[in-house]
Amino acid sequence: MGEHDDAPPRHPLDVVVVGSANADLVVQVERHPAPGETVLGSEPAVHAGGKGANQAVAAARLGARVALLGRVGADGHGRLLRESLERDGVDLGHLHDTQAASGLAMIAVGPQGDNSIIVAPGANARLTEGDVLAAAPLLRSAPVVSLQLEIPLPAVLAAARLARRAVLNLSPAVPVPDELLALCDPLVVNEHEAALLLGAPGEPDRQARRLLARGPRSVVITLGADGAVVAEGGAVVAGDGAVHAVPSPRVAAVDTTGAGDAFTGALAWRLALGEPLAEAAAFAARVGAAAVRRPGAQDSYPTMAEVEEL
Repeated sequence: MGEHDDAPPRHPLDVVVVGSANADLVVQVERHPAPGETVLGSEPAVHAGGKGANQAVAAARLGARVALLGRVGADGHGRLLRESLERDGVDLGHLHDTQAASGLAMIAVGPQGDNSIIVAPGANARLTEGDVLAAAPLLRSAPVVSLQLEIPLPAVLAAARLARRAVLNLSPAVPVPDELLALCDPLVVNEHEAALLLGAPGEPDRQARRLLARGPRSVVITLGADGAVVAEGGAVVAGDGAVHAVPSPRVAAVDTTGAGDAFTGALAWRLALGEPLAEAAAFAARVGAAAVRRPGAQDSYPTMAEVEEL
């Protein structure tokens, strides 16, 4: 027998991301405007972004084998997005050119690295259930399919149905059917998204249990600089306290744009490698912390060597 005969079987891909690709128009501001107010910002910068593309790049930069299923416009922003993904080795065989403008995110970044974002979906809104079904062999080939909600809900639901394991970042937070929640393993939300989904804010461990009651197989609530909490359904039902706090390294935040996507991309990869959820989330928290130390989304994502330094 060879030395690797007992190793888990390897798949052509670790993660398939079904999601958005946007050009990020980023402006630094001294403070965020109140409704009806105008503030001056810095010279604008354009970066490759979008929750789907961000997650794909975050995982690929760490060493994952990743494919992205989505749509971009046949325009300058679409070329920027393709070039960025290609540089990090993301498989673009199912990233379709579309006769529409590429998605665009307008991002204002405050002095503490906090941000406010408006997304114009553009070509992302053209991704259909048919596109997903046509890529069924691709989705079934990977241990994990990573999903977000900057693309139409029917495409997300179709992908979750096909996935061997679906990781859903419920962002932006919108109402979703119970069927989709039941397919999540895990459902990934931040505190604000959890509150919107549940109708009220609360302590993270309690919110995680309430979310589990909605049907996901597991839940991760990200807490920014405070790390995350992780809950798994079966153990909670059994009453043995499977809500785990996951710490985050302390770093000086420069820009939090895309940090949640870095977390989710890293989480999906480590789950694809077979790690337990709490262990995968602990690694993902380190990746998210590393990402806030530089400006931009994809531009800020760390390599494995940079994560190991934390």
